Order: sequence, then C-alpha cells, then structure tokens
Amino acid sequence: MRPLWLITSNAAYNEYDMSAHTSQTELKLIGKLILEGEMHCHTGLHVGAGKGSLEIGGSDNPVVKDAFGRPYVPGSSLRGKIRSLLEQSSGLAVPGELVYLSRRKGQEVRIHQSDRPDDEICLLFGRNPGRMERVQGESLDTSQATPARLSVFDAPLDPDSITAQMRENLDDELTEVKSENAIDRITSQANPRTLERVPAGAKFKIRLVMDVLCEEDAPLFLRVLEGLRLLEDDSLGGGGSRGSGRVAFANLRLVWRGKNYYASGAAEKEISPAATLAAIQTAVSQSQFAFTREE
Repeated sequence: MRPLWLITSNAAYNEYDMSAHTSQTELKLIGKLILEGEMHCHTGLHVGAGKGSLEIGGSDNPVVKDAFGRPYVPGSSLRGKIRSLLEQSSGLAVPGELVYLSRRKGQEVRIHQSDRPDDEICLLFGRNPGRMERVQGESLDTSQATPARLSVFDAPLDPDSITAQMRENLDDELTEVKSENAIDRITSQANPRTLERVPAGAKFKIRLVMDVLCEEDAPLFLRVLEGLRLLEDDSLGGGGSRGSGRVAFANLRLVWRGKNYYASGAAEKEISPAATLAAIQTAVSQSQFAFTREE
C-alpha cells in the first residue's frame, strides 16, 4: 500500500523514485563508488564564464578557463545538469515539488526539494534544514539535514585531444568562436553575437564519487548512471537548442573502495573496467551491490 503522503502530496511522484530510506536510517560510511573516464564533445561545448571576463576583441560569451587559460567543465555544471534531468525524468519539475533558491526578478532559481526521507533526489544531492518557499502550495519546513552522497569534480581538458590539425583551424589555441545572428521579426535586422566553444573532438577527464553511508544508499548509483545516459541525449552548457553541448561518456572505470581501503589499506574492487555507461549499468545491476557487503 502506498503511503498517504505519497497519494496526497503529488501524483507525479511515483514509486520508482522511492528508496528504502526511512527517518530512522542510520548513516555510517560503508565505502565509496568512484567513476572515472572521459567525456567526449560531439559538438562544440560552451560552459560560460560570465560577462565579467570579457576581453577586448574577445568573444561576447567566453568559456570558463582555469588559471592556466585552459577550458574545463566545472563540477557544479555537470552535477547540476544531472540533477535537473533526474528531476524531470522523475516528474518532480512541477510547481508543487519545486522551491525557490532565489526570487530575484529575472534570475529566479527553482529546484526540487522535499522533506520525504526516501526522496532519491534529496539523498543524492543533499538537503538543508529550514523553511523554503514552494513555487506552488504551502512553504516547506524541514528540521533535518541530509548529507549529499554525490560529488562531481571539475573536469579538466585533455590537451592532447586538441590535435595539431584542429589547432590550425581554431580561433584561439584551444577554442573556436561560433557566430550567430538573432533576426528581428519586424525589421529583419540582424543582431550578431559570438559564442566561444571548446571544439568537437575535445575530451575532458571526469570523476564522480558517491558515498555509501548505509546499505540503502547503494542503489542510488543507478540513478547517477541514468542521469549520465539522459545527458548523452540532451545537452551540456549553453546553446544546446542551437547545436552546442552534445557529449558522450567513454572509457569509464568504476571501482569500489570500502571503509577498510581507507582504514587499513585494503585493495579496491574493480566493478567495471574501460566500459560504456550501458556496460556499467549491467555490471552494477548484476552485482546486486554484493561488493558493499564483502568486507
């Protein structure tokens, strides 16, 4: 039988999005799942640095770069996109399930938040206690904080992926500039703009770590993999509806590092080597998370 709160709070929230967590679940580190590999750009990628970094003669919309001038993908950008896609696929991107992070006019930020102990989105990405205003309905009050299980690290560019042949045709050493035009529908006047992008063919090195703080946490990793697969048929960064940001993940390696790896130097366990997302999904599902109970 479905809990009463599940029936009355939001019909879009379905049993697929429920975990086995309860308010009495005890949290204690069991281990960490670590996913490393590559993210390949199939089209140009634009993760913006903001207008504050404009240079004379530069693009209107530059990409974010590190202290050495090399483009990278911030972990917050990748993590936020995964969260957004999972919220949408779970039916949680609806007014009754969204709260305001910011209500500044023209810069409103709305994300999913709930006080349900088995809410997989809040378990993966964390939850802060306090009062938050819902987009629709009564304000959300929660007294419990939920530690985020998922960490996504900044993804540096693999400089070797920008070949000598590519560099000959780029506008900068590592990036290209895409020109676009917005057309006024009345006067037909063009409003040109430029967009700096990391070119198609570039590769970034990714690293995601999920803490397993109780046995109920382990299946959450399947949602992480789901989010990454959704991203392969969506877009990352700006200009996605205009052709930018198509990415794919490859050469992935998943390992399990149990508590004894950190406490006494025990060996890590390789779950899936140099694999695709689909292969890792299969390996994790077939394991039934037995690796979390082997120590």
